Amino acid sequence: MTLSSGRAVELLRAAGEPTRLRILALLAREELAVLELCRILDQSQPRVSRHLKLLAEAGLVERFPDGAWVFYRRVEAGEAGELIFRLLAGIDAQDAAFARDAERLLTVERERASDAGEYFARNAARWDEIRSLYVAEASVEAEIVKAAGPGPFRRLVDLGSGTGRMLTLLGGRAEAALGLDLSQQMLNIARNQVAEAGLAGCELRHGDIFATRLPDGFADLVVVHQVLHYLADPAAAVKEAARIVGDGGRLVIADFAPHALEYLREQHRHRRLGFADGEMSRWLHEAGLKNVRITNLPPERAEGLTVKIWTAERAGEQQRSAA
Repeated sequence: MTLSSGRAVELLRAAGEPTRLRILALLAREELAVLELCRILDQSQPRVSRHLKLLAEAGLVERFPDGAWVFYRRVEAGEAGELIFRLLAGIDAQDAAFARDAERLLTVERERASDAGEYFARNAARWDEIRSLYVAEASVEAEIVKAAGPGPFRRLVDLGSGTGRMLTLLGGRAEAALGLDLSQQMLNIARNQVAEAGLAGCELRHGDIFATRLPDGFADLVVVHQVLHYLADPAAAVKEAARIVGDGGRLVIADFAPHALEYLREQHRHRRLGFADGEMSRWLHEAGLKNVRITNLPPERAEGLTVKIWTAERAGEQQRSAA
């Protein structure tokens, strides 16, 4: 890492304060809301917010709103990310303040787990009602596993990860896996599911499917499972998903074929009533992917929904050279 003296001073000044260093250590573990940080640090919201503002202005943390809440996460890439890593690597893990913060974070995580379980129980009927409209989940998942390929995968990204099922289904064959979702409740559920599955290499983050902030070619497997029909601009989401597929990598999309169940718009917030093969194939090709393959899974009853799985690939260096 090479820094100008001015930039080095700016970063060190922002990080070089006890509370701000504790915040960086906590955000190195996971993204946290302002109120969660206040609880863990045992400090007032105005005080914590001032520290976060300084860290954000220096480029050491990222800020993003989620409804009435505001979340923060550490910067991982570039000079700021490397500086955080070096600073935290040199701190004694038994330091009293840092150990106390870790214990309080564990309490917050346990409370989240309890809340997430209650949330899922309250909404279980909603998922079951939709699932009853199409072929058995086990059949869909078997086809997704087939579409993903044998692996192993260097990086798996699940966009709109929901309860984390795609991560638990495919994460065991990935060196590292990342799930992004805009719902903090869903992320909490997914974290529990991933932890119970023993997948230490899986990370869950608050993230926008339209702007993942991930580098080009970041992953060799990207999955978008039952997400596009909720979106105002599914083509843009496909384009962003394709952007992070690396050379020789694969994008797997699972969603519905066109249907006429209009009540899904009103009762379950579906914006699109399925996608035609021509439409999806065009989006994938325009995003630079090729070898589009389509799997159809018809419903078990006449008035149900057909599940579609579209798979596309990005050409590797050898394939491009041969072409």
